[in-house]
Amino acid sequence: MTKADLKHKVVSPTEWLEARKKLLVQEKEFTRLRDQLSRQRRELPWVKVEKEYVFEGPKGKETLADLFEGRSQLVVYHFMFAPEWDEGCPSCSFWADNFNAIGIHLKHRDVTLAAISRAPIEKLSAFKKRMDWSFRWVSSGTNDFNYDYQVSFPPGVPKKELEYNYRELQIDSPDLPGVSVFYQEADGNIFHTYSAYSRGIDILNTAYNYLDLVPRGRDEEELEFSMDWLRYHDRYEEQTR
Repeated sequence: MTKADLKHKVVSPTEWLEARKKLLVQEKEFTRLRDQLSRQRRELPWVKVEKEYVFEGPKGKETLADLFEGRSQLVVYHFMFAPEWDEGCPSCSFWADNFNAIGIHLKHRDVTLAAISRAPIEKLSAFKKRMDWSFRWVSSGTNDFNYDYQVSFPPGVPKKELEYNYRELQIDSPDLPGVSVFYQEADGNIFHTYSAYSRGIDILNTAYNYLDLVPRGRDEEELEFSMDWLRYHDRYEEQTR
């Protein structure tokens, strides 16, 4: 894919260094504010999980407690994959492409990562195999987990009454993405500590963080839908060049 050259100011190395140092001051302030925000996130109050959620995994039934795999912290990625779909959401697949290699590192910090979707486990396992993913992925198709954490929306409810990302929205999809965090105490009690949706999960996408560094950025401004350029990682050969 070729594009016209960017029209951009060109300066001497000395002028560039001066401009870079000015930006560095703002970057350092952003880092400080991000650390402060992360601390405030960790200080949020918790909600005890009272329901007994049972999921379908590759080897049978698994509870929410099972997903912790003996650790105290669980990060759940709410992967858009409705029961009637044949493939998982392309955007969620873009996020999931970041999951495989980090699992071992998270485990060594007492954290387990898992994906949860409403599609039956047979569809999840087939798609997971096709995409060559190894992270844990279970089905919530037989429980209320997705609805309780506001990433799936029951049919028959007026769209204007549905809530996503902590506000009422006009929702046209049966599922939307998000991330939720849970903590399990030694006595087995589980608590919901955090959830984020929409642009709140951008930080989990390594590719987007790299794109934010380059001159063209994400280069999505002229697209009707910002991620129209995206393909499953095994389907880019189908994209018009």
